[in-house]
Amino acid sequence: MTLSFNRVCIIGLGLIGGSWVAALRQSGVIGHVVGFDRNLDSMQEAVKLGVIDEFVDSAAIAAQGSDLVILSVPTLAISAILAEVAPVLKKGAIVTDVGSVKGSVESAARMYASAHLPQIVLGHPIAGSEKSGVAAIDASLFERQKIILTPLAETNDQALLSVQRLWELAGARVELMSVERHDQVLAATSHLPHLLAFSLVDTLAHNHENKEIFEYAAGGFRDFTRIASSSPQMWHDIFVANRSAVLDALDLFVGELNALRNSVAFSDSTAMLGVFTRAKVARDHFSKILSKRAYVEPMNSKSLTYIVSPSEKVSGAFRVPGDKSVSHRSIMLGSLAEGVTEISGFLEGEDSLATLQAFRDMGVVIEGPHRGKVVIHGVGMHGLKQPPGPLYLGNSGTSMRLLSGLLAGQSFDVTLTGDDSLSVRPMNRVADPLRTMGAEIETAAQGRPPLMIKGGAKLKGIHYDLPMASAQVKSSLLLAGLYAEGETSVTEPAPTRDHSERMLQGFGYDVLVDGPTAALSGGGTLSATNIDVPSDISSAAFFMVAASISEGSDITLQHVGVNPTRVGVINILRLMGGDIEVFNEKTVGGEPVADIRIRSAKLKGIRIPEDQVPLAIDEFPALFVAAACAEGETVLTGAEELRVKESDRIQAMVDGLNAIGVRAEGTPDGAVILGGAIRGGEVDSLGDHRIAMAFTVAALKARSEIRIADCANVATSFPGFIELASAAGISVSQLEG
Repeated sequence: MTLSFNRVCIIGLGLIGGSWVAALRQSGVIGHVVGFDRNLDSMQEAVKLGVIDEFVDSAAIAAQGSDLVILSVPTLAISAILAEVAPVLKKGAIVTDVGSVKGSVESAARMYASAHLPQIVLGHPIAGSEKSGVAAIDASLFERQKIILTPLAETNDQALLSVQRLWELAGARVELMSVERHDQVLAATSHLPHLLAFSLVDTLAHNHENKEIFEYAAGGFRDFTRIASSSPQMWHDIFVANRSAVLDALDLFVGELNALRNSVAFSDSTAMLGVFTRAKVARDHFSKILSKRAYVEPMNSKSLTYIVSPSEKVSGAFRVPGDKSVSHRSIMLGSLAEGVTEISGFLEGEDSLATLQAFRDMGVVIEGPHRGKVVIHGVGMHGLKQPPGPLYLGNSGTSMRLLSGLLAGQSFDVTLTGDDSLSVRPMNRVADPLRTMGAEIETAAQGRPPLMIKGGAKLKGIHYDLPMASAQVKSSLLLAGLYAEGETSVTEPAPTRDHSERMLQGFGYDVLVDGPTAALSGGGTLSATNIDVPSDISSAAFFMVAASISEGSDITLQHVGVNPTRVGVINILRLMGGDIEVFNEKTVGGEPVADIRIRSAKLKGIRIPEDQVPLAIDEFPALFVAAACAEGETVLTGAEELRVKESDRIQAMVDGLNAIGVRAEGTPDGAVILGGAIRGGEVDSLGDHRIAMAFTVAALKARSEIRIADCANVATSFPGFIELASAAGISVSQLEG
C-alpha cells in the first residue's frame, strides 16, 4: 500500500511520540509536522532538532487539517485532548496514541470522538529509555521492538493497516490485542512490578535503619528497585487509569505472596522450591514463556542459516546429548511417581524442556536442569493440578501425543498447543483410539492441534491394533491405560521403540510384553527411581553417517542408547558396508547402552529391509545422505510415517538432494536415491531439525559449500550441535537474520 500524510500533528513532545515522528521523517512518508506541548522549551527544542516543522498554541490548532494525529500525552490527559481536537478533526484523519493503558483511552474516544471511531487506532510501543524528554528523541528507538495495536470494534481496516505500516517503517514488530487483554497483560508485566518497586523502596525508606539498608544493598536490590526512579506522576496516572486490572494482578500476587510466607513460616521446603524453581525457569526462558502468554511469538523467532564447507574428515571421541525419547518419559513418569526422582544426562533441548515446563505448569516441583541433572518431586498419580492456561509444547510432537493420553485421565480440562509446525501435524491417530477409551478430546480442523481435553472422563481399557507402527501412539494409549478401568493393550504391526514399557517397569509398574503386544491394568502406582539418560542414537546417527562417508574418518561415540527397537541405523549402515563396532555394552536403568566406533567405508546402495524401517524412523534424514554417497541405488519403502513428521521428511530430503546435484525421487512410502557426486548449493530445511543436520553432514562430500536455511529448530533435539560438529572436523558456521 502507498502511504503519504501531507500534514501530521503530534500532541505531546516526549521520548516515545517524538522518536516515532523522527523515524517517520526519515522514511519520507510524512510531510509537514506540527507540534504542540505544554512546555514552550520542548516545542522550541523539537523545532531546532528537526522533529517538527512548527509549533502552535493549542492542540486543536495542531490537529486542524492534519491527516495523522498522534497523541503522546500522559494517560489521564488524553480525555481532555480528545474533547478539544474532536470537533476540528479532518474527515478521514487517522488518530492514534502511544499510551500504556488502553481502556481509559477507549472510554474517552467513545465519549468525545464517537463520530471518528473508525479512524481511531490505539497503540502501545513496548519500548523506552532511561532518558526522557525531547533531547532523548531517537529515530532508532523502535527497531526490533514490539508495538501492540488494540483496534476497536469500529476501527476501519485501512486505518489499522496504515498505522501498522507506519510502525513497521520505524523498524518495529506489530502485534494485535484486544483492549481488555492488553490492559490485563500490561498490569501483570509492567504496572505491577513498578507498583512493587515503589512500595518496597518506600517501606524500607521509612525503616529506622534505612541508612544501613541502602548503604549495604546488593545488586539485586538495586536492579529490582531501579524502576522506582520513574516518573511518579506518570505512574500515578497509569494506576488510576488501569485500576481494575492492576488490582486483579495485585490481588493474585498478594495471595501467592501469603502462600510463600506460610511455606517459609512452616519450613515447607517443597513449596518453596516449587516457587523458586518455577520463577528461575520462567526468567531464564522469559522470551519463550512470556511470548505465548502475552505477545504471541514463535518459540524460535530467529532466522538461522547454516553455512557448511567441504571438509577432509571427522574424528574424535565424545558423547552426544541425551536421548530425547527417554528424557520426555523420565519427566512424565517422575512427576506421577511417589517420592523424588533424580535424572542425569537429561537432554536440555527445546522439546524436552517443553515437556518439563508443562509439568511445572501442572504444579510439579522440578529442580534443574543443570548440566543434565534434574530432580523431580513427584505428586503421585492423581496429584497434577489444572495449569493456569494452555500448555504450550513448541515443536514437540512427542510431548503432545504422549500428554494427550496421560491427560485424558485427569480431573481437569486442559488445552495443548504448539508452534506453527506442530499445529499442522495430525493428531487424530492418537485422539481416535483415546476417544474409544472414553476420552473427551476436541481438535481443530482435520484433527490438528490445538487439542482440548475434557477432564473427569471415565476411561475404560481397550485392545488396540495399531494400523501403522508408532511408538508415540502406543505410549499415549498405555499412559491413558494407567487411569483406565481394566486392561489396556496395544499390538503393533512392527517393532517400535519400547522406552515407555521399560521405564514404566523401572518405576515399579507392572507391564506385560508378549511379542508385539504390550499390556497393563489401570489403578496402580509409580515409585520414584533414579534415571541415567543414555546418549540419543538419533543424534549419534549424524556422526555415524559423517564418519562413514568421509575418507580417513574415525569416531567413537560414548554411552549411546542401543535399545533393540532403535538400532536400525546401525543395521542399515552395516548392510551398506559401514565399518561399525559396538563395545562396552551394559544396561543402565533398564536401557542398554554402549560405545560405538565408526570408521570410513565404501558404502553401497541397497534395498532397505522394511523390518528395519520402524527401528530407524527418525534416522532416515541422515541415512538419505549415506545413500547419496553410496555406490549404486538405494530404495526405501514402508516409511510413510516420514511424511507426517515435523516436515514431510521424504519430500524435504528428496528436494534438498536434488538441489545439491543428487538424483533422488520420492514415492508414497519412501524414496529411490542414486548415489553420486554432491555439487553443493542451497537447501531449505523447512524448520525441521533433522533435515538441517542431515545436510550439514552432506557438505562433508560436497564440491562447494551448502547453505541450509531455517535451522533454528536444531535446538529442539541437539543443543550444541554446531560446536560439537566443528570440534569433530565439520566446517560449519551460522548466520542469524
